[in-house]
Amino acid sequence: MTAVLLCLHLVAVIVLVGPITVSASVFPRYAGAAAGPSERAPAARAVAGAMHRISRSYALPALAVPVLGIGTATALGVLADAWVLLSMALTAVAAAVLVLAVVPGQRAVLASLDDQEAGTQLSALLGRLRAVTGGFGVLWVAVVVLMVVRPGSSTGV
Repeated sequence: MTAVLLCLHLVAVIVLVGPITVSASVFPRYAGAAAGPSERAPAARAVAGAMHRISRSYALPALAVPVLGIGTATALGVLADAWVLLSMALTAVAAAVLVLAVVPGQRAVLASLDDQEAGTQLSALLGRLRAVTGGFGVLWVAVVVLMVVRPGSSTGV
């Protein structure tokens, strides 16, 4: 049963968290390109819209990742280990960043793209979103490192 939980947890991370992280990180690039007077702007706007839909629509299903992770940690008897607790805390922070900053930031940028008079505001929104999505990605890297290295664990690398 532990192997099944671990496999489901890893598949959920790859299938759900991976696309959110990628879509969040590439959104600012395409949204910025959509703001320019290029013939590529409509296509860039469409890609930015698709990235926002991925970020938004995968958020709820991605809750399977911590649920399966807690189940796996419980089955392995490591739920109270520091590396698991820290991973859960970082995952909670990443979820909060996604729900409170990334998705609303993307929504604001898309609205600003539709408002022809929001040029300065758009630049500020994109700058903030770039920083937030960078931090979002770093949070996931930290979780992966903790999951692999397992500091303080007798089974760590």
